Amino acid sequence: MRLSPLCLLLVTLSIGAYAQAEPGTDAGNSTPLSLSAGAQITELQQRLKESERLRDELNIQLQRADGERESAQLARLRQENQRLKLQLKELQANADPRLLTDQQQWFVTGGGVALLALLCGIFASGGRRQRRQWLN
Repeated sequence: MRLSPLCLLLVTLSIGAYAQAEPGTDAGNSTPLSLSAGAQITELQQRLKESERLRDELNIQLQRADGERESAQLARLRQENQRLKLQLKELQANADPRLLTDQQQWFVTGGGVALLALLCGIFASGGRRQRRQWLN
């Protein structure tokens, strides 16, 4: 076996021993860990309750503001709806009544053209009857 892997193994083992050693106790912090953690937990719970109370108050204020804004918008939309209904009634009263719609007018025009073509065909033949047969 070579010497370099053996040295590397010894160095890693020595570093591992230092890493597993317990840290020394701090002389400035004499309170046990469980008491300070309990105090922090109660403080955080109190802060959580206060935050939830503030959140609920803000939600109530937001709902009130939304309600006021929606009621104003709803009133404005109702007024506009009434105005548009009045405009529609005025336009319908002023409009002359039409007998046929555009589609019906096109249908009548097409029927008239077909009837005119039929009459032109009858008059073009001269009213005489002639034998119709294919000439070969």
